[in-house]
Amino acid sequence: MQNRILSTHRTRLLAGVLSLGLLALPAAGVVLMPNGTQAAAAATASLATMERAPASFAPLVDKVRPAVVSVQVRKAIKGSQFVFGNNPEFKFNFPKGSPFEEFFKRFQRGPNGQGRAMPKKPETPRYALAQGSGFIISEDGYVVTNNHVVSRDGKITIVLDNGKRYSAKRIGLDKKTDLALLKIKGKGPFPYVRFADQEARVGDWVVAIGNPFGLGGTVTVGVVSARGRDIGQGNYDDFLQIDAPINKGNSGGPTFNLKGEVVGVNTAIFSPSGGSVGIGFAIPSEQARQIIAQLKAEGRVQRGWLGVQIQKISDDIAASLGLDQAYGALVTKVTEKSPAARAGLKVGDVILDLNGKKVKDPRDLARKVAALPPKTSNDLTIMRQGKRQGIKVVLGQLKTADVKVAGESETQSTALDELGLSLSPTEDGNGVRISRVTSGSEAEEKGLRAGQIILEVGGVSVASPADVEAQIARMKKAGRKVVLLLLRSGDSNRFVALTIKAG
Repeated sequence: MQNRILSTHRTRLLAGVLSLGLLALPAAGVVLMPNGTQAAAAATASLATMERAPASFAPLVDKVRPAVVSVQVRKAIKGSQFVFGNNPEFKFNFPKGSPFEEFFKRFQRGPNGQGRAMPKKPETPRYALAQGSGFIISEDGYVVTNNHVVSRDGKITIVLDNGKRYSAKRIGLDKKTDLALLKIKGKGPFPYVRFADQEARVGDWVVAIGNPFGLGGTVTVGVVSARGRDIGQGNYDDFLQIDAPINKGNSGGPTFNLKGEVVGVNTAIFSPSGGSVGIGFAIPSEQARQIIAQLKAEGRVQRGWLGVQIQKISDDIAASLGLDQAYGALVTKVTEKSPAARAGLKVGDVILDLNGKKVKDPRDLARKVAALPPKTSNDLTIMRQGKRQGIKVVLGQLKTADVKVAGESETQSTALDELGLSLSPTEDGNGVRISRVTSGSEAEEKGLRAGQIILEVGGVSVASPADVEAQIARMKKAGRKVVLLLLRSGDSNRFVALTIKAG
């Protein structure tokens, strides 16, 4: 069975409607080196102060569980029931105004619309109930949960650990990070918990509390298995991976450290069957805290926008650019009239750090930029043509944009066998079109496809197949072993490094 990333949200239909699930010991040692007794002693002292698991987690659970809640969203299901003939057990449920509703009305009336009309059965109220988890973060009743738990319309009910029920309203939703902020409609003070000030480390003990399968108040224990997980949910994926079992209905619930602080908001599980296999994902507290603060203040999240397309730097691309290590984000396109364009960023620039913090890769840059407020001035360190330099950029505000794919056509080709490519001119002379890619070639392995446009070879713009050949010849003569191509596919640009034989 195919493995799946599932949200831990649960939905069921009430009043006889079909139920369904909606899926969304530390070890250490000391290595003794020559003259390393001081380092060994320091390491031993560090181990002596290492935080150990308690004999029981009960005191911690007693402390935090009152602030963990069940979140229910109740929505009425609209639709009429029509009895078929004189059999009250044979009926159809159609949304009002549906063409099927009118069709079966006519069918029951008989030929030419004659005969007895289909009797309408009195409507029985039916509801869908979505269930998840959440936690209270203030004594006046603000509740954190997942966006996918409460994004649909419907009445929200918060059920406390002691069984008390309160209505709640939506304060703000953020689909990109799957976070939501609610407010209990009731008088406090309510029990609450806080986000952790320090990041959870791999190997830290964690306690997850939530509402799996609607059971409520379920406690599981594990460790942080990994950080920075990308599970393909979006550009801002930066999940903690935990092995404390979480299941359907845990969505929006908290993961605590041993101090009783929230280190993560449970969001998804990796599962081949729909149940927990010890791989769960939680939004880290440092990200959640920032998003929730914006939702509370503004009701929405404003993200910084730079206006570039970027790609990851591989080892061969790093070598071709003169970088000692493969890190940073390589600019493949600068959006016109964007903050990046106004700051003077160019295609081929490598963004190395932002406000003094190292940029690991494109996803890291996207998260860092999005976390900054629009209209703020920020410092970039870039590498351009082998030289480092600083650039100041005033960020804009991120907006959703549509991506359009350009059509493709082919003309007579010129072969460039060494790279496994056949090339042809473009209609406007802007770049060179790839008309064929040799099967099994390095170019094919690195994603080059017919129809893509080569804009630059080794940082030099090209307008014909002859330009490509001439530039490669110059690079060979200079002893270069790798050529860097700038490709355009639709509206997206990216760099690809291909091996060449030195001349």
